[in-house]
Amino acid sequence: MVKKEFKAESKRLLEMMVNSIYSQKEIFLRELISNSSDAIDKMYYKALTDDSISFEKDNYYIKVSADKENRILTITDTGIGMTKEDLENNLGIIAKSGSLTFKKENEAKDGHDIIGQFGVGFYSAFMVADKVTVVSRAVGSNEAYKWESEGAEGYTIEPVEKDSVGTEITLKIKENTEEETFDEYLEEYRLRGIIKKYSDFIRYPIKMDVTTSKPKEGSETEFEEFQEEQIINSMVPIWRKNKNELTTEDYENFYTEKHYGYDKPLTHLHLNVDGAVRYNAILFIPENIPFDYYSKEYEKGLELYSNGVLIMNKCSDLLPDYFSFVKGMVDSEDLSLNISREILQHDRQLKLIAKNIKNKIKSQLQNLLKDEREKYEKFYNSFGRQLKFGVYNDFGANKEDLKDLLMFYSSKEKKLVTLDEYVSRMPEDQKYIYYASGESNERIEKLPQTEIVGEKGYEILYFTDDIDEFAIKMLMNYKEKEFKSVSSGDLGIDEEDTQTQKDNEQSENRELLEYMKNILSSKVKDVRISKRLKTHPVCLSTDGEVTIEMEKILSAMPENQNIKADKVLEINSNHEVFQSLKVAFDNDKEKLSLFTNLLYNQALLIEGLPIEDPVDFTNDICKVMV
Repeated sequence: MVKKEFKAESKRLLEMMVNSIYSQKEIFLRELISNSSDAIDKMYYKALTDDSISFEKDNYYIKVSADKENRILTITDTGIGMTKEDLENNLGIIAKSGSLTFKKENEAKDGHDIIGQFGVGFYSAFMVADKVTVVSRAVGSNEAYKWESEGAEGYTIEPVEKDSVGTEITLKIKENTEEETFDEYLEEYRLRGIIKKYSDFIRYPIKMDVTTSKPKEGSETEFEEFQEEQIINSMVPIWRKNKNELTTEDYENFYTEKHYGYDKPLTHLHLNVDGAVRYNAILFIPENIPFDYYSKEYEKGLELYSNGVLIMNKCSDLLPDYFSFVKGMVDSEDLSLNISREILQHDRQLKLIAKNIKNKIKSQLQNLLKDEREKYEKFYNSFGRQLKFGVYNDFGANKEDLKDLLMFYSSKEKKLVTLDEYVSRMPEDQKYIYYASGESNERIEKLPQTEIVGEKGYEILYFTDDIDEFAIKMLMNYKEKEFKSVSSGDLGIDEEDTQTQKDNEQSENRELLEYMKNILSSKVKDVRISKRLKTHPVCLSTDGEVTIEMEKILSAMPENQNIKADKVLEINSNHEVFQSLKVAFDNDKEKLSLFTNLLYNQALLIEGLPIEDPVDFTNDICKVMV
């Protein structure tokens, strides 16, 4: 028997495919099963135009068998089979696909869902096998042929006997090496795992002889093992079923089976899209945040299937970062895959699917917010931070998509409210959306800076996440209402007579305030008479875009660039303390210095900022007490 050389470009091409194209060796079984599924599909399409062929679905299956002792793995199908010419053309020429040719010839018969369109998947078998043997008999033929190869050196074809139509692929599994354990591809549990992972939704039964046990005859305590043929795959994926046939429990079971999370999904989306691009999808919004969500180990993305065959475990291109918490899968016939079927080509179809999915997720969240507020708040407590990151990232490019999903704790409502709800309640004379930042709602409640805003009856949003202010700075405004920190220099709520009074007091006490500013030196930008304090003696406000909370967050970052807020020490001229300052300024400058430092450190403590010298601070307190 003469060995023939491959008609492909070179031995190097086969070596490249075996060693470089596929990232995981287990992929070989997915490829061979997909080819077997294609062969059965071809029989179905042929039966559509050939009255001599009847297609009884129950007669078509794929079987995987392992012989551990002889290191043989066999994949058998009852599909259309191959002639000698088919073997020569499809297996003798690397990267020539019989499925692709069949698809082109049968496009009018809706042959769009045949998977194997590259002609290289078959050769992935050489990643795990020293020798591959293919015995096939084509439909309508009494002759069968055997194709055999040990790799790049070439192949042989010879006539053999085969009782039935179909193809049998036999792999002589490699011996173990120091780097690789090939025994696993002969283990029953491993083969079942690979089939469930990649080929669970192949539409034809994938059978295996499975080891199971039963009680020995006449005994209830002793068991004996036996082999039983079982169907390994589910065949009909849940996403291709009618939504009306499925229950919430069905979706929750799917969520659990796919190991999307240890919780239950808060809600789900079942999409069947047939338009510019066709796809099915089931998407889940989890109830709880994954333990590694904000770590480098967390990997976003949806499972991607092509006609029920798993192509990628995590397709990150299908989700924007701000929706990275979404779990689920997408199955499409229209995606352009690369040669290994592991990596997507970045094409128009993928972008269309991703855009559609983004819009569907947003709509689902809006519906939750509107109709199931409690559920939405539960979601927001877990993933609201991620939405705010989405507003901030990419220079606010996604803020229009996300702004209506944001929520913050309200000083009036004592619960989470949306920006739309806040604006709808604003009095006519209110110019800004006011917010206060702090470590907790309880701390913010006690901030002196909130006094005048609260006295005016204006609602204040509480920012307790480190991302909050950064996100709002990027958002800039909502429904033409700007955001304003209660600690900002100008609150925009001064009444004319109050404004005049405070300006006069500022002017009258200019020398005192300048003296205090000099005492504090570079610590503050200015010392002023406060227009916001009512009962508290002192507070810090800021001039400019960087607030005190932003300074704290930036200073805690590893790449701290020592960015500081322009702090202003504000003094309440109506408080008894101010009279003490005036007396000290006139009679005892040393005491004024003591009072000034104490007030500044008090203001720092109120803001949760560290005191520069705690020892000096305690000594100053002692001086006041004696």
